[in-house]
Amino acid sequence: MIVFEGWDAAGKGGAIRRLIRPLPARDYRVISTAAPTEEESARHYLWRFWRDIPRSGRLAIFDRSWYGRVLVERVEGFATTTEWRRAYEEINDFEDQLVRRGLLVMKFWIHIDPQTQAERFEARSRTGYKKYKITDEDHRNRLRWDDYAAAAAEMITRTSTEVSRWYLVPANNKRYARVSVIETVCEQLEHVI
Repeated sequence: MIVFEGWDAAGKGGAIRRLIRPLPARDYRVISTAAPTEEESARHYLWRFWRDIPRSGRLAIFDRSWYGRVLVERVEGFATTTEWRRAYEEINDFEDQLVRRGLLVMKFWIHIDPQTQAERFEARSRTGYKKYKITDEDHRNRLRWDDYAAAAAEMITRTSTEVSRWYLVPANNKRYARVSVIETVCEQLEHVI
């Protein structure tokens, strides 16, 4: 399982596309995580992710993930303080169970600075086929940069474990970030094959 988290416009989608390009479509699934549905909200927040655990020999790639509990839900107030604080232990236990089941779990934080994000937002707004990717919410979230940065730092510190560590990818240079992700995935797969 590969998890991608990071700033808006950091290049998560581009890294995912480069990672899967040479793979047969039957061997992977990309799961884009959005706000939970009514059915999903009626259950524990990890429930919807259990359904996407890949079969043996397959790959699941999460474009955003269960870390929304300690990032977006924390910063935006969708989870209570008790809920998001409890989530660190729940997430670590969830990932430990996955690893004990035989899965390799890799987590990437794709990082850009605020200036690079502003430049990418501007470029998206000027590019016809990318305009849909930029919303008022994206601009509003920039005003909460420090809150998100604090949440991300705590998330990485508290959920980078021996069995499931975070890989921090500097992404101001998109090509460097994409190559870094691919190299890391290849290196980690070599260790388990």
